[in-house]
Amino acid sequence: MGKMFFNILATFAEFEVDLLRARTKESMAVAKAKGKLRGKQPKLSAKQQRELVRMYGTGEYTIADLAELFTVSRTTIYRTLQREPNGQAR
Repeated sequence: MGKMFFNILATFAEFEVDLLRARTKESMAVAKAKGKLRGKQPKLSAKQQRELVRMYGTGEYTIADLAELFTVSRTTIYRTLQREPNGQAR
């Protein structure tokens, strides 16, 4: 009897998860259609990214210097430099 009851509860739980997934997908589709579905915002603005690439291009600043100056991680600096065609990291 206990095993049957457990299986019934598991079935209801699985059904609830499926409903949640469907509602989430529907909400995301509506948000995308309205243009409101966006990912994580960049740490640096476009202007800051251009300035970072320019500063790195002068050769006067290291990656660590730029990370401290812009208060971001070194990884963010490397990614920004890789995205820019003129700012390839050395």
